Amino acid sequence: MADDKIILTGMVFYGFHGVTDEEQRLGQRFIVDIELEADTRNAGQRDDITQAVNYAAVYTAARDVVEGEPRRLIEAVAEGIAGRVLAEQPVRAVRVRVTKPSPPIPGAVLSGAAVEVYRRG
Repeated sequence: MADDKIILTGMVFYGFHGVTDEEQRLGQRFIVDIELEADTRNAGQRDDITQAVNYAAVYTAARDVVEGEPRRLIEAVAEGIAGRVLAEQPVRAVRVRVTKPSPPIPGAVLSGAAVEVYRRG
């Protein structure tokens, strides 16, 4: 099988995930990057969308999880996205990175905290 990858980067959603009551009440932005491992040969050689991964559906899955039920950990957000994509798309594996650009870490100067998971179907 080919080692083809499909990559969606910089998807920004607003969600209410976090450990603190304030995070779950006020919400914040989350940035999601997804890398899919799939065999794209048939779609590419035939120029046939019916043989391709549906990018819009992957985006929708990420949006639904991030904008959906609040979770305490971004680890749980990443797991939710990975599980849904694996269940809905013809991919062998998925790598999901969820970044919280403004984590509530007192005194910290950083551009974000992120969790990345890699799951195989």
